[in-house]
Order: sequence, then structure tokens, then C-alpha cells
Amino acid sequence: MYAADSLKFLEEFLMASGPSGFEVEQAAVFRNYLTPFAHKVETDVLGNTIARLNPDHPFQVMLAGHYDEIGFQVVNVMEEGLLSFRVVGGVDVMTVPGIEVEVITSKGRIPGVIGRKPIHLQTPEERKTVPEFKNMWIDIGAESKEEAQKLVMPGDPVAFRANYRMLSENRIMSKALDDKIGAFVIAEAFRILAKKKVKVGVACVGTVQEELGTRGAIVSAHGINPKVGFAVDVGFATEVPGISADQYGTLTMGKGVGLTRNADNNPPLLARIMKVGDKKKIPYQLETGHRSTGGTDTAAIQMQRAGIATALFSIPNRYMHTPVEVCDLRDAYAASQLIAETILTFKGNEEFRPGID
Repeated sequence: MYAADSLKFLEEFLMASGPSGFEVEQAAVFRNYLTPFAHKVETDVLGNTIARLNPDHPFQVMLAGHYDEIGFQVVNVMEEGLLSFRVVGGVDVMTVPGIEVEVITSKGRIPGVIGRKPIHLQTPEERKTVPEFKNMWIDIGAESKEEAQKLVMPGDPVAFRANYRMLSENRIMSKALDDKIGAFVIAEAFRILAKKKVKVGVACVGTVQEELGTRGAIVSAHGINPKVGFAVDVGFATEVPGISADQYGTLTMGKGVGLTRNADNNPPLLARIMKVGDKKKIPYQLETGHRSTGGTDTAAIQMQRAGIATALFSIPNRYMHTPVEVCDLRDAYAASQLIAETILTFKGNEEFRPGID
């Protein structure tokens, strides 16, 4: 399993905060961790961090894991000293009332809570209705608009309160495991490869703004122009009540990384990955994803330039897009190992053309 310094990095990474478009904290952690292993590290104008091995090699393999997170953004400072806000990314409104948040300002993090009208004062009809964001606010403890304006300003990003913890020997809970666990996986795969003789170039990319439409992956993949792209994201763990295996397949925590079979994934490349997994006895699970295409950085990478051979590695995740996501480190470890071992089989002349190779 992961070494102590890897787990220390993971904790620091998860305790950093930054909704899509404001990923500065986690980008710094990611960049600082990879710099000692990389031949070159760069940050583009969107905020993608790109660590490279053999940067001048004509055959580049791109690793992508997005480190942006869902959250909120301050819209207005209200007369009462409360803050109106808007959503950044796909936040489940049912999980929001009563949660702790942190407003990320130029002066540091400002703690707050998301409030709404108490249940006692709600009408019977209101109690039956799904709450709306427009009827909520952020309370930072300010007693007036003037006091609040000294602390925050419109546009400040707001994140779920950092809350990483180990639930057991293997299972972790944190906000933003979607997809910092994926960015962690590619960082660890990159660390493995840095100690080996790699015959191709590797570009390890912490991508931004995935939750707003895979914007970081589009830009970085175009710039890198890789021959192969591996994306790591979370997948829906199905071993919880109410999720049908007949509808969504089976992806179980602790049983290995998910390998996705849908239109975003190149069949010859997937066959290579499975062959490596079988040979190295690295556990994996086959899944189809919850739709036939899209939803992760994989599709964005695949469609760049003249087309790129892509594969999606899924880390089973419970309670996705809530402040209390849960993953199993054994699945992440399997993903790191499988990615690294597959890249070590590349000679730099592979084309991965479906039906031909």
C-alpha cells in the first residue's frame, strides 16, 4: 500500500480547498509534491499543473485527474451581514442546508454555515418541497453588512469545510474526493514511473474546471497533444441501497479500480490495460459508467486534434457530490499500480487503432 509520505500528501491535498475556477490551494500542494520527481513542471493560464518525464519525447502519455471541486461563490453581501451565493458545479441541494463552509478570501479562510428558515417556521407545504438555493444564505457571524464587507467581497469562492478523516484502515472520508483522489492516483503513478526507465514521455496533469465542463482537460490535452490519455475519476459505488446492478452494473469499493467500457475508451488500449492487470495480478473491475459517453475528462481528451486513444480509470465512490464522500485506498493503489505498469509496456510506436491493431 501507499507509503507514509504519500498519505501525508493525500491529507494535505484534501485539506486544501478551491471550487472550479479557484484551484490555487490544491494546485500548490500538487505542484510541490511532484516537483522533486519531474524533469519539468509548468502551470498554464487556466491553472492546470503539468509535471513531465521525458518532455521532448514524440510519444506523450497524458495522465489526468481533476483537482477542482464543487462549491459556491459569494454573489452579494446582504443588509443583515449574510451572504447570498450561487452554486459552482453540480451540488445536491438536499445536502446543503446546515452544512459548514469556508469562504476563501485574500485574507484567508472565513468560516461560515449555510442557513435557511427553521423547520418550525415552515409551512406544511414548504416542508414537503425540495429547498431552493435562492432561499438559503451563508452566515459568517457578521452583525452588519459593513462588518461582513470587511471580510468578504462578491466573487469570493466558497468551499465545503475541509473534513478529511480515516474511517477505517483502508477507507477515507472527505469532501472533494471527486476528484482529488484521482489526481492523487496519477501523482503516485508518476512517482513510480520517475524511478523507472520509461521509454515514452509522460505528462501528469492536475486539471481544473472539470465540474464546469472539462475545461482544463480540453486546453491541456490540446497543448500536450498526447498519443494516449489516461483519466482517473470517481465512479458510483453500487453496493448501497437503491442502486440497481441491472441498470448501472457493479462497482464495489475495495475490489479494485474500475475500467470503463463505453464510447470514451479505446478498445485496443483497454485490452492492453487488462492484459497488464491480469499479468501483474492487479485487481480491476469492468464497468460501463452511468452513460455511454461524457461526464469526465476522458471524452475531452479523446476528441482533441486528430483523436487520442483514451482510457478511464474509476475509483469507487460513495455519496458523490456531497461533503462526505467515501473511497477505499486499496482501489486507488490498484489504479496507481496499473497505470504505471501499463505505461512501462509502451515502446513509443503504439497506435491503438480499433479493429486494426
